[in-house]
Amino acid sequence: MDADRKGTGTGVIRQRIKLIKNFYEQHMRMPSYAEMALLFGVKSKNAVYKSVRKLIEAGLLEKDETGHIKLTRNPTGIRILGSVEAGFPSPAEEELRDTVSLERFLIDNPESTFMLEVSGDSMINAGILPGDYVLVDKSKKPMLHDIVIAQVDGEWTMKYLERDRSGKYVLTPANPKYSPIKPEEELIIAGVVIGVVRKYR
Repeated sequence: MDADRKGTGTGVIRQRIKLIKNFYEQHMRMPSYAEMALLFGVKSKNAVYKSVRKLIEAGLLEKDETGHIKLTRNPTGIRILGSVEAGFPSPAEEELRDTVSLERFLIDNPESTFMLEVSGDSMINAGILPGDYVLVDKSKKPMLHDIVIAQVDGEWTMKYLERDRSGKYVLTPANPKYSPIKPEEELIIAGVVIGVVRKYR
């Protein structure tokens, strides 16, 4: 009996999207239909097509403009109860406004986004501290004043992308202790910083 016929409930759907996500994290690409057959433990490609269709219907997969499947952003969410100035609403004042997925809130392009741990204090005045994690989107076109991850003459750094008076690119820190970096030979922009993640506990 084909494993795909044993069940099509929520548990099966969650297990299969977990398998796909694990594969993506290991290989940084989506599995082929043949590879999904092995992941799911099914023999026929038709069974894989049915599974993919169910995952698309569940909002866990989607097709891009070329027709290739890709992961959607995490549909689960955290409740938004309202706004706050310097406290937290009491249970009697809670107003459920919406739910939001942190992944959906922070990331526009999951396939092109990666995370780096921050070391050093050259961007502290931009609110980026040592030990923070920055989210970097390599698909975004870097613009002036963006915070970018760049390779400058063979060394990696995170700085503001600026131009000097001569029109040449310069990487500017957000800490007066450090001087701007002017590439001498090569400047490669690996991605644009789109968010910062910090844990307090």
